[in-house]
Amino acid sequence: MKIKNRIKDFRLVPSRELRPNPKNWRSHPTAQRDALQGILAEVGIADAVLVRELADGSLMLLDGHLRAEILPDQDVPVLILDVTAEEADKILLTHDAITGMAEIDDDRLAALMESVEFEATAILEMLNEMAAALPDDEGDKNAEIGKPEPKDKSVPEMLQIVVTCRDIGHQEELYERLTAEGLVCRLVNL
Repeated sequence: MKIKNRIKDFRLVPSRELRPNPKNWRSHPTAQRDALQGILAEVGIADAVLVRELADGSLMLLDGHLRAEILPDQDVPVLILDVTAEEADKILLTHDAITGMAEIDDDRLAALMESVEFEATAILEMLNEMAAALPDDEGDKNAEIGKPEPKDKSVPEMLQIVVTCRDIGHQEELYERLTAEGLVCRLVNL
């Protein structure tokens, strides 16, 4: 089977020139934004956004909306696709969804997580959630990433405070303020 290569060009383009796709069905919660900002700060840009060139020459995003939002004053790598509007909608609908179908090899994930260190709190929080989802029979895989193993097992590994908020706006305000202070926070609705 011969597969068509739909990439027609690669360019560095100022993010502010990329048009958001009005059909984009993905939203980006604060935790995702913080994690992406963390990895961009620690590693840099390591992926290209996908766009379709419109009749007026402008570029409409198919994938990479959050990167474009986070980096409005920076040139980003862009893959310009030679696709119709209908094909662009198919890409927009399936690109992230197909990626999300990948299965996790718990052993490889745990080994990789143990071998890599991050500074960004948001990345550590994301990895801790991933580690918590690993099966308990995998030994120390559920230990928090970036935290030393406690010497005395009777000492709790994590202390938490639960705060009751007036509404979602108050919850978001507290989350933003506390994460800005460097605290690891999770948004929870009980």
